Amino acid sequence: MTNNPISPLGGAAGNGHSSLTERVRSRVAEADRSLDRRLKAARRRSKSTKAASIARPEASEKDRSTRSLRRVFHELGTTHREYRQRTGQRVPPDLREAAHAFKREPSLTSLVTVAGYLDELGILAW
Repeated sequence: MTNNPISPLGGAAGNGHSSLTERVRSRVAEADRSLDRRLKAARRRSKSTKAASIARPEASEKDRSTRSLRRVFHELGTTHREYRQRTGQRVPPDLREAAHAFKREPSLTSLVTVAGYLDELGILAW
């Protein structure tokens, strides 16, 4: 039996790239569930008025996925800003480029690249 620490989102922490990918995928899924709960609550509140339900079209699956990816990306940004405030360090050029790549084309792969920099710094809490 191995003695690897288990991250709160499943998978063994520190077991390489695939583990990080699974951790990021889990975090995005968590953000998606949170978004889904918020949307369902908003629908329940707006059912009383027909105009509110007409004005709020359903989000497509791709839109929801992108919103979840961006939510995790912003969480990573907040974590890194707090780290920089504590340490006084600047944003490394490679991390800056990874963030720009994510903004150009949000995807799980580009988000994993960004998360990898934070994981190397030891500031990725999940």
